[in-house]
Amino acid sequence: MRYHLAGNIPPKRHTIFKSPEDKFYYEQLFGTEGFHGISSLLYHIHRPTQIKSIGEPKDVTPKIAVEKNITPRMFKGMNVTPEDDFMDSRKILLMNNDLKMGLAKPRKSMDYFYKNAECDELLYVHQGTGILKTFVGDLEFVTGDYLIIPRGTIYQVELKSDDTVFFVLESHSPIYTPKRYRNEFGQLLEHSPFCERDMIAPVFKEPVDEKGEFLIKVKKENQITDFIYATHPFDVVGWDGYFYPYKFNIKNFEPITGRIHQPPPVHQNFEGHNFVVCSFCARMYDYHPQAIPAPYNHSNIDSDEVLFYTEGDFMSRNHIDLMDFTLHPGGIVHGPHPGAMERSIGKKFTEEYAVMVDPFRPLKITEEALKVEDPSYKTSWLE
Repeated sequence: MRYHLAGNIPPKRHTIFKSPEDKFYYEQLFGTEGFHGISSLLYHIHRPTQIKSIGEPKDVTPKIAVEKNITPRMFKGMNVTPEDDFMDSRKILLMNNDLKMGLAKPRKSMDYFYKNAECDELLYVHQGTGILKTFVGDLEFVTGDYLIIPRGTIYQVELKSDDTVFFVLESHSPIYTPKRYRNEFGQLLEHSPFCERDMIAPVFKEPVDEKGEFLIKVKKENQITDFIYATHPFDVVGWDGYFYPYKFNIKNFEPITGRIHQPPPVHQNFEGHNFVVCSFCARMYDYHPQAIPAPYNHSNIDSDEVLFYTEGDFMSRNHIDLMDFTLHPGGIVHGPHPGAMERSIGKKFTEEYAVMVDPFRPLKITEEALKVEDPSYKTSWLE
């Protein structure tokens, strides 16, 4: 990320900073990896430490149904059950020790605050509009937006539509843009399929100066605990640094194409420890006169492959619906469905959009996933 400044801050860090009424503002270092990782400095009207009470933790550990999987699978996201509450609506389908993935179909805006105290979050907006409200500002979101929310961010989601669907990824490591697209100063390179202008920082909002009882649900180690604070968490008068939530729309990804079929790494958008996230976008097909636009058969020996289908018609798959997940486990060959290769020849363009996640450690399958599985998928390549 790049440096960002919003609101009012003192000219020198760790120095006295007062309001026009001669009251102290309270500085907070917001960052990771002790004092070594990226961080921001936030300035609060009130001390951000005023806990009034702490409730009993609620266990939200996903229930594993398949510990060791080697079967190709498809999960029908359309059949995932919506819930009123934002956190209750998160249905984790796939996970390992590095990440969790699933869908959320919340029907109501959050009337509390939330903080993930151990995972960065990626919320991809499959459909819907709303506002991600945070203690450093607001991000209005629309269909196609990736919302990247660093661990420790206090936020609320306000829904503007009643059919919002999020693809959810929680990462135990920071989520970054690929290192190979950045120079030694961190700037995105000219051949990167996106640039800093595509990364939208929060819009700063006037601080909320309120005392009372404010519920912040804090998630850590698969438990959610209710913290009641004495002051509103959005009381930040200013902040600066490199650590903050942002949004990136999938349609701002500029696809890399070639004369023959390009491998999935050209679609990479984000990465974390032991996984990558790719954006498959509308693009020109390969332009060699003998090109086969459909992907060739392949087996990722060292990684599983998950595709979430979000928009368009998918040339390489038969009988795929929007919101479907496919899982191809490492070591098992997969490729286009029968007839897909032949249909692709001569095609010039695709309008498809999909989010792909390749984890480098095997995924476990949850009970929630089995509720929406299409068991016929594993034999769908038979002619």
